[in-house]
Amino acid sequence: MRAFAKWEEVPIFDSEEAEADFRSEHKPDLRLMEAAVTGPTDNAASIAISLRIDARMLSRIKRLAQSRFLNYQSMIKQWLSERLERELHER
Repeated sequence: MRAFAKWEEVPIFDSEEAEADFRSEHKPDLRLMEAAVTGPTDNAASIAISLRIDARMLSRIKRLAQSRFLNYQSMIKQWLSERLERELHER
């Protein structure tokens, strides 16, 4: 069974059968699951912000998060964190 380390590796499925096939051959990396459940481990306090997002885009984000069994806000934070690390690494 292959483990995936990023949520982006999970495709958007056309059917339940396609999802079942994927999940029978793939599993999330343990660190990825722990991060999704526990959140950041650096003990930094979260700060609430307001962010305006197009309604259709938010709806798509929520559906994608639901298909990955995640809270959509947590998924957005994870995306931002991964992108920030990538940007900093490329410098």
